[in-house]
Amino acid sequence: MRRIAAAVLGTALVATGIAAPTAPAPALARASRTPPNIVLILTDDQRWDTLSAMPQVEARLAATGVTFRNGFVVNSLCCPSRTTILTGQYSHTTGVYTVARPYGGFTVFRDTSTIATWLHGAGYHTALVGKYLNDYSAAAHRGYVPPGWDDWFAFAENNGHYYDYDVNDNGAIRSYGHRPADYSTDVLADQAVSFIRDTKGPLFLYYATSAPHRPAIPAPRDLHAFPDLPPFRPPSYDERSTTDKPRYVPESRLTAARRRHVDEFRLDQYRTLLDVDRSVGRILNALKATGRLSTTFLVFMSDNGFLWGEHRLFGKELPYEESIRVPIVVRYDPVTSSHARTDDHVALNLDIAPTFAEVAGVPAPEVEGTSLLPLLRGGSTSWRTDFLVEHAKGSSDIPSYCEVRSLHAAYVLYADGETELYDLVRDPFEMNNIADRASQHRRVEAMSQRLHELCRPAPPGFRRAP
Repeated sequence: MRRIAAAVLGTALVATGIAAPTAPAPALARASRTPPNIVLILTDDQRWDTLSAMPQVEARLAATGVTFRNGFVVNSLCCPSRTTILTGQYSHTTGVYTVARPYGGFTVFRDTSTIATWLHGAGYHTALVGKYLNDYSAAAHRGYVPPGWDDWFAFAENNGHYYDYDVNDNGAIRSYGHRPADYSTDVLADQAVSFIRDTKGPLFLYYATSAPHRPAIPAPRDLHAFPDLPPFRPPSYDERSTTDKPRYVPESRLTAARRRHVDEFRLDQYRTLLDVDRSVGRILNALKATGRLSTTFLVFMSDNGFLWGEHRLFGKELPYEESIRVPIVVRYDPVTSSHARTDDHVALNLDIAPTFAEVAGVPAPEVEGTSLLPLLRGGSTSWRTDFLVEHAKGSSDIPSYCEVRSLHAAYVLYADGETELYDLVRDPFEMNNIADRASQHRRVEAMSQRLHELCRPAPPGFRRAP
């Protein structure tokens, strides 16, 4: 009989995101003779607040599933986030903090124990379709396929592309050009649908689009979509004063040209999501046509968020809300069809691997996340109240940092000694850094102690432990 990690952890362990020792727990896979199918749909750089551009996701996943209002990643950069999704481990455990050596990328990642190897070992037919990890290009062109994957159709480029890209197709390189038929989201959807239709028995599909990552090139049919999309101007946009922000935040406000660039990119991100949404519909249709939809555990999410001019910034890797918060939508009809709702608990990319493991009834070795199944079932359960975000300096100006984040406050310590504290109840847009205020001394002291507990070991760049 298979043994899996306990679904509900002790309060202290849940708060830290550290896994409890494995213990017997009922697995959904035992409820029937055939284990549930598992499908992960992963977008690239999609913000949590863009699901309105995706009618299939809203109508066929969210409307019959659970949407986690507070979905976050524990490292807001693509490669480390994806290794966390695959393993249920923080960057300080995987060793993957950035997108390239010495602190990240494919060559640093130990790929011998992932959700793919766990499920493959349990009889699942597994497939990765789309983006894998940064710095995979050289290995891809040598024909390397990581362990645990039965079918492999992965971009042989660092970030994937919309046109003019190579793919490692089960060890062989295939090249795509600039024809409409080469548009990558459609090519990937074709592969995903074929995998579903051609596979017998339980399957695990990891479908990872390039969209809406830069350069965010829309499909031909979507080039002029959203003609009336209003400008994005939250209170933190092109923040008037950033004197309380860290030194890496620009001293000057956005130029007119920069504003136009950000607005145009945002519009193109929305446009690229339309074809992703169609691919979601095609995957759901294929699951239905093969009699699998009612027994498939589906997760839709992004690897990290993206700033569109908030705090004068454009991009990711940041400790701010727009960078670390992501959409997470789960549909599994035996559990969610009668509980379709929005859930306010904190769900992390750290939780995906242990959730899949519990669904399949397989062990999840050395995970630091927690299965989301207790939340999906809707019952009362102990749950984390805060979590760690970590970052190591790479090619950007953002120093290494650790952040302890709750629904009420965010405290950030940078390797150069700068700090930030935001009261998210009074200041949800993170405009007023109150770390240096005398009135916040006790709060800073408490959150600093919590950060000291969680940020161990500290990311590269810290001379000593926080």
